[in-house]
Amino acid sequence: MKILYHHRIASKDGQYVHVEELTRALEARGHEIVFVGPKVVEQEDFGSDGGLVAALKRRLPKALYELLELGYSLIAYARLARAVRRHRPDCLYERYNLYLPAGVWIKRRYRLPMLLEVNAPLYEERARYGGLGLPRLARWSERYTWRGADACLPVTDVLADYLRAAGVPEERIRVIPNGIDWEKFRDLPDTDAAKSALGLAGRLVLGFTGFVREWHGLERVVDVVARSSERVLLVVGDGPARPAIEARARELGVAERVRFTGVVARDAVARHVAAFDVALQPDVVPYASPLKLFEYLALGRAVAAPDTRNIREVLRHGDNAWLFDPEDSSAFAEAVETLCADADLRARLGGRARATIDEGGYTWAANAERVETLFRELGVPS
Repeated sequence: MKILYHHRIASKDGQYVHVEELTRALEARGHEIVFVGPKVVEQEDFGSDGGLVAALKRRLPKALYELLELGYSLIAYARLARAVRRHRPDCLYERYNLYLPAGVWIKRRYRLPMLLEVNAPLYEERARYGGLGLPRLARWSERYTWRGADACLPVTDVLADYLRAAGVPEERIRVIPNGIDWEKFRDLPDTDAAKSALGLAGRLVLGFTGFVREWHGLERVVDVVARSSERVLLVVGDGPARPAIEARARELGVAERVRFTGVVARDAVARHVAAFDVALQPDVVPYASPLKLFEYLALGRAVAAPDTRNIREVLRHGDNAWLFDPEDSSAFAEAVETLCADADLRARLGGRARATIDEGGYTWAANAERVETLFRELGVPS
């Protein structure tokens, strides 16, 4: 089938990874993808924040920026309409964004079956963390888009509850978590070789990937590192919490055993994770499906993660991960200490972690098959 894929992503980060991985998996199944979205993202390096778009968001009054967002839908609609006339797609797949009703307009104008991928309840997220200048308009745009799609694909059942509350019928909701591409995990070094390549031979490596923020609480892991000279903390990424973590390491005299790689090329991340003995998921947005979590599992790492509902959709305490109470300020460090002290436990959890990927179908290939099946249920020909 020929799939019109619409998004409004301008930053090259985890969002872009999702787009790239799913569309590649769909193409591998023989489908043709016609992209409509900002061109700037294709020219950026991984880790880019979107350049001009991010600057406008920071500097303009909220209401003005939101009107520009809504106005962009007119541009998006024109681009989508041109793509429909030129390519004659069979269906439309859209990655949801706030103030972006253009996909629903195109669906109705050209009668295209439409799937809407939903990764966050953006009205609530932006109202809580950044503030909204036009909250009533924002809420309308979210509900209009969610209700207008033929099916919505939230990444967790927790997120699905937001769609249910917005009036999306249960039969039009399909939970599809994030995943991994097994091909990227087949020819990696074993743990010892990965450690040697990073100059960490003989160390017990506590690892984290991604953009580290204050609420992750990684400075607590520095305390765990300080308890044994063999332990190191390896952060594959960067972020605003870095100065506080490094300050804590200097205070405890373990600065040389706390490493930040900075932003690493996407294809090199797995080679760093392969060096982890304990993989850290210190906190999580309550409705998220963290990409890093599935990468940790695919590499058979012993994972320490919060005991939250969305995490329990994938992980089971003592089976494929070690979960801790996110309401207990000491529980995260205690969980990490437990894993550091018990090599047999790490090995058992790691083995079950890797098996979880196939048992749950947490791959982009499986997700592409799910998308294909949903389109066929909507009447799209093979």
